[in-house]
Parts: sequence; C-alpha cells; structure tokens
Amino acid sequence: MKDSPSPQRLLSLDTLRGFDMFWISGGEEIFAVLAKVTGWSWAIFMAHQFTHPDWNGFRAYDLIFPTFLFMAGVSAPFSLGSRLEKGIPPSELIRKVIQRGLILVLLGIIYNNGLFQTEWENMRYPSVLARIGLAGMFAQIIYLYTEKRTRWIWFAAILIGYYLFMKFYPVPGCGAGLLTIECNPASYIDKMIIPGRLHLKIHDPEGLVSTIPAIATGLMGIFAGELLRTSEEVISKNNKVVYLVFAGIISLLVCVVWDYFFPINKNLWTSSFVLCAGGFSTLLLALFYWIVDVLNYRKWTLFFVVIGMNSIVIYMIGSYINFNYTAQALFGGILSYFPHTIEAVGEVIAYIMVQWAFMYLLFRNKLFLKV
Repeated sequence: MKDSPSPQRLLSLDTLRGFDMFWISGGEEIFAVLAKVTGWSWAIFMAHQFTHPDWNGFRAYDLIFPTFLFMAGVSAPFSLGSRLEKGIPPSELIRKVIQRGLILVLLGIIYNNGLFQTEWENMRYPSVLARIGLAGMFAQIIYLYTEKRTRWIWFAAILIGYYLFMKFYPVPGCGAGLLTIECNPASYIDKMIIPGRLHLKIHDPEGLVSTIPAIATGLMGIFAGELLRTSEEVISKNNKVVYLVFAGIISLLVCVVWDYFFPINKNLWTSSFVLCAGGFSTLLLALFYWIVDVLNYRKWTLFFVVIGMNSIVIYMIGSYINFNYTAQALFGGILSYFPHTIEAVGEVIAYIMVQWAFMYLLFRNKLFLKV
C-alpha cells in the first residue's frame, strides 16, 4: 500500500476507471434483477447487454475488460513520459514495467486458484489480470523504446499479423481459415504451450496467443494518453475531445468493415474486436474528459473515483470478503418489509453500498494498492 496518487493524474481517467469497474462489482446485477422481477422490456434489453455472446458478436459487457486495459495504456504517457522528459533512460524504467506485469500475472494466478488450494496440474494460469499485465507491459515497452511513428507501425503490424496468422495457419485436423472454438490457431497453440487447465478445456479466453493483439488495445490507450498529455498551447482541451471522438468513430467504422472478414470475437481478441472495443473506449474517454476536465463538472465523480483508485482491490476483494453477508445482516431485515420487487433490487443496492463503503474507508485513509 502506498500514499495518495500523483497530482498529475487525470480525474476523468480515475472516474472512467471506477465507472468501468462498477459494472463487474455488482452494477450489472441491478438490471439482471429488474429484468427478472419486473419483466420490463428495457430491463431485459439491458440485462442482455450485460452478458457475453457465446462466440462471435459484441455486447456492452464485452467492453469492460478491454476498456480497463485501454486505460492502463492512457496512463503510460503520464507515468512514464514525465520521467523520460526528465532524462531518465528507458533502461531504468523498464524494470518497473516488467515487475508490474509479472505481479499482475501472479495476482491472476492467485485469483483463479487461491493459495495452495489447487493441484499444479489443475491450476488455471491465464487470467484477466495476466492479460492486463502482459499486454500492458509490452505496450509500455514499445512506448519506452520507439518513436510515435514506429508505435503506429507496431500497432498496424500486430493487428494485420494476427489476422494473417488466424486466417492462414493450418490447424491439424481442421485446416486453415476456421475460427470456431474447436478449430482456431490460438486455441490450438494455447493447448500445446500452456500448462494446467484451460478455462473452457479446449480454449481459454485469456490465452497467451490472443494476448498478442491485446497489446494493440494497450497501444490505443497510449495514443489517447499522448494526445491528452499534449500541452494546451499546442492542442486545446476542446480540440482534444474532438480528436478523440473522430478517432473513436474511425476505429468503429474500420471495425465494422473488418468484421466481415475477421469476426468481432472477444474470446479470440480478434483485430476487429480490438478496433471495436478501442473505438468505444476512446469515445467513453472523450465523454468523461469533456465532462470532468473540460466542463469541470466534478462533484458527481467521488462515487466512481473511490472505486477507480483501487481498481485491482475491487476486482479481487469479492473472493476474500463476503460483502453479501454484511449487506444482509445490516439491511436484510428492513428490506423484508417491502414488496418483493423492491426487496430484490434493494438487496443488490445494499451489496454495492456496503462494498463501496469499504472502498471509501481505504480511500479516506489514502490506502491504495499500487502494482
């Protein structure tokens, strides 16, 4: 645990990070419960959006993971760029970058398997945290050692190279060009090189091969972070918002076209998925930056900032602390007097608020888990 964050941090970025994490820390259950107990069509639609497609396709829930990785990229020009400008060589910074990546891999293994609870052969090594750690690490290494133009070349090479590999690598027994869960190059190679078990036995959505295009997701965040860090004398805040919106729209348009040849698929983290998720992430960043840092509307941000400042804690804490038990003990009795619909929704809100109160305690005491 370390003290409070650097004053150079963007409040809009911490707010967006908290908004992103809110949906996997209980927020999505609000719509699920509303859909179940009311049958309202809009609630059913929203609840459906907070589920993953079986294979190809894209829903709102698919945006949470890549947006977090995207935001890790946005942070890089602020955390690393200022040190580079002070004359600190990349060779001194890379140690911290690699250390952070490997710690996230380790935390992911603990999250999946607990501590000494799972036999080695049954452990799952890929994870959400591992992908954020590895993809973010390589994106930051590219940032440290290359110029802007070269970074764009890396970005294009990763997306096109992954497309060519997935379309033309012949999987034994399947041939080339198949992108089903049973027959695709990423799953085939993951099965050969990853020890332990895969999440879906024949496929892991956070496998090693599909982590390669995730580097491009981190690079998209870095591009956005470089823009936001540019001096206002060069690019005004309003123009930064315009550029982000334009970039997000272009990314989505290219994604729609590429989807015909290389389907949008989170499980395989296809190149079209990178552009789809990256486009929406860029538009979300533009919206939050415009509201929080341009218009300076900040009073509403505290709820999300409390979550965003300890994003790794909020992701992992549910496996170790039973907030539902506390929520039931504090509010279950009162809620039992209300109609079933109100009681069901109230239970979800109680859970969220108890969890948020714990996070606020950490925030108020300036306890932040920094990797």
